[in-house]
Amino acid sequence: MTIGVGGHSLSFPVPHTCGRIIPAMPTTRSHGGETSEGHDPESALPSVLARVLAFGSILVGGIAGGFIGYAFADLGGISTSMLGVVTFLGAVIGAGGVAVVAVLTLRALGEWRTIRTDHDPSGR
Repeated sequence: MTIGVGGHSLSFPVPHTCGRIIPAMPTTRSHGGETSEGHDPESALPSVLARVLAFGSILVGGIAGGFIGYAFADLGGISTSMLGVVTFLGAVIGAGGVAVVAVLTLRALGEWRTIRTDHDPSGR
């Protein structure tokens, strides 16, 4: 298949099926020695509650960073036009720092859940 964009062309290989429909391969998962076929793999995403709490903590971190930036600019005697810039930078830095911690926490939660289910013989 060739696609032309702005005078350039890109070629992509296309699998030939000769009009046949290729069935999807069944997935196989092992649970304590037993095999179950035809089930989709579980999602690696954390729960919705954990993601909502992480998002809320990022908002709170941004608000707190904005207050700290405002206080820093106010105490430093920075002019009115730069007061907003310093407040915004404080909010971005605060939200960014909390976002890093939230992402690491969600990843650790996912790994902990995987380790717990893989090594638990009861399958809970």
